[in-house]
Amino acid sequence: MDTGAKTTVFLLTLGCSKNTVDSERLQAQAEAAGVRFTEQAGEAEAILINTCGFIEDAKEESIAEILSAVELKEAGTVRKVYVMGCLTELYRNELQEELPEVDGFFGTRELPAVLEALGTRYRLELHDHRSISEPRHSSYLKIAEGCSRSCSFCSIPKIRGRYQSQSMDQLLREARLLQEKGVRELSLIAQDITLYGVDLYGRQMLNELLLRLSDMGFDWLRLLYAYPLGFPLEVIDTMRRRKNVCNYLDLPLQHASDPLLRSMNRGITGGESRRLIEEIRERNPEIRLRTTMIAGYPGESRREFEEMLRFVGDVGFDRLGCFPYRHEEHSPAYRLRDDVPDKEKEERVRELMELQEGIAEKKNAAFEGEELRILVDREEEGEEGLLLVGRTEYDAPEVDNDCLLDPAGLTALPGTFVKARISASDAYELHGTLTAAEG
Repeated sequence: MDTGAKTTVFLLTLGCSKNTVDSERLQAQAEAAGVRFTEQAGEAEAILINTCGFIEDAKEESIAEILSAVELKEAGTVRKVYVMGCLTELYRNELQEELPEVDGFFGTRELPAVLEALGTRYRLELHDHRSISEPRHSSYLKIAEGCSRSCSFCSIPKIRGRYQSQSMDQLLREARLLQEKGVRELSLIAQDITLYGVDLYGRQMLNELLLRLSDMGFDWLRLLYAYPLGFPLEVIDTMRRRKNVCNYLDLPLQHASDPLLRSMNRGITGGESRRLIEEIRERNPEIRLRTTMIAGYPGESRREFEEMLRFVGDVGFDRLGCFPYRHEEHSPAYRLRDDVPDKEKEERVRELMELQEGIAEKKNAAFEGEELRILVDREEEGEEGLLLVGRTEYDAPEVDNDCLLDPAGLTALPGTFVKARISASDAYELHGTLTAAEG
């Protein structure tokens, strides 16, 4: 492949925010060597796909995108097709055999090799640098790689390896670079933020990292993907005391039935989960909690499912996602009998989400008449003119509620904060009118 300014790459990132960070690191390295990235596949010499392999739907999407890229190569539109990421980690040999048209397959820890294929090399001095994606005011800080838990339904340890915290000094440097590029909301992510620091420093360091990031002056800091077992509760105290730490926690619980939690190897009971949530809310009454549940896990009878329904109804999560169990061949649970029919799994997901919809409607209705601080993400054309679309501190990007705002003659650009009076709501949106633009 030609090197220098002539090289153009179309980079497609699939899957989670952790993949997004990987792509941003790659792009920063490549751009520093003169590689140009384009948003149109037809304008590129090479297509690079960063795949997801976590669940069956994600695998199918990754395969479909690879096949589309191969078609462009066969038509002469592009010269090279490369595939990287999670799918390669799981199925490298099969992919190489079935898709010889692909010019290279790379795993999740092969960044130097990907760069070499693009005609450049990895530069250690740029390891903190990222070419941040849109929206540029909101970004992610991946504080650890991999996972050392052994949840039975999950293949992440096989894909990403054992848990490895990133050093605090490195994370602070990376955060400063992001801040200099205009990032105002920084979401801390890892497969498990709870264990941050234990492998490097011999103790949990999430709270110390959060305090130091808070001191840097970000407008919002957000915590995503906290494992419930052993969660450091001093973090909740910091959240209450620091105005720029969002009153928000993503705490995936997966189930409430003790037998299923044991089979999942979660290390925590339903009762312990309930007590943890009670203590979190006692320490910080303003906090909003998001969780994730799995329906149709092997052995889940109607009784276990109804136990999860009662748990969700009692706890009243502010945000909740539910997914049907998928029998993944690289997860420990694959040895179990997948005994819940797919149709029943989907029906249970629907039933749980209907329950959650009612809970969310009531919680959002409580905001009506209130004035909230909102981060504007983008502009949209509504039926009656321009709308500003943003989020409260209680809503993470991409997965949670939007707030649709009438500008009311005020000017507020994406990436700025506003005050807005909430006038209406439903389960997944707030509606309101700007009262002030902060900038």
